[in-house]
Amino acid sequence: MSKKRLIVIVLIGAVFLIAFFLIKNQIFKIYSQVSNVSDYKKVGDLLLKQIEKTISNPPPLKHITDSPQSFLTESGVLKYTNEQRTINSLKPLIKNTKLDTSARLKVEEMFRNQYFEHVSPSGIGIGELAQQVDYEYIVIGENLAMGNFENSQKLVEAWMESPGHRENILNNRYEEIGIAVMQGTYQGEKIWMAVQHFARPMARCSKPNENLKIEILTREEQIQQLNNVLSSVKIELENTKPKTREEIEIYNKKVDEYNADLGRYNLLINETKNLINDYNNQIALFNACLNEAK
Repeated sequence: MSKKRLIVIVLIGAVFLIAFFLIKNQIFKIYSQVSNVSDYKKVGDLLLKQIEKTISNPPPLKHITDSPQSFLTESGVLKYTNEQRTINSLKPLIKNTKLDTSARLKVEEMFRNQYFEHVSPSGIGIGELAQQVDYEYIVIGENLAMGNFENSQKLVEAWMESPGHRENILNNRYEEIGIAVMQGTYQGEKIWMAVQHFARPMARCSKPNENLKIEILTREEQIQQLNNVLSSVKIELENTKPKTREEIEIYNKKVDEYNADLGRYNLLINETKNLINDYNNQIALFNACLNEAK
């Protein structure tokens, strides 16, 4: 073999080795990037404070003294209840139709099933009644009274003289009220029953955007799928030993495809991180609002 031909072969071999090691170095760099970007906080790790709903049920009030002219109205109960709040520098309660319905269900059930308690014989309390009328609350309370009070003012005054009922009427956490009064027969006696349902609605606290959470979860699935693809290609590249020029070109093309997928992977992760931060901030605001209502 001539000396000139030998030099050409050596040069070609050197070029091949340099190209191979450059490609290998590029792949090793890519592997390092994959291992770094795959570690991030998933939305499933975020904590939304459990909503601990507060219920206030003072012992039911029974009025002993009867008034022959007893007559109660829901508008009167609302009027004198808000008068007491105004006297004590509190905002008046706003009448809510759903709470009116839950209070009505309560008084009707007590007459129908002949009981006078916050929880029915079948286990239904104010929480379940609120659920029946589709009223979401943070805090809720119930005042019950039974007796032939002279009028609505005397009824509210009787509640105000009872510490637990007074606390419900003057509770600054409550914003809305439902009222029901009814005359019926209880244990053979014609008598009045009255129900007040106080609450702060859940709507006062903005819940985290569920659509945002769904989008985050969808993106996480995409991230996992892309991660699986990158991991598979990584193993393939690690086990590939290109020798010919054609094999190197194929190998280099796979590297380019890998880089493109890696770019999409990184972009998807960064975008998802931003969405998670937004969702986390919404959770923090929601939890802070719940704490204020307690």
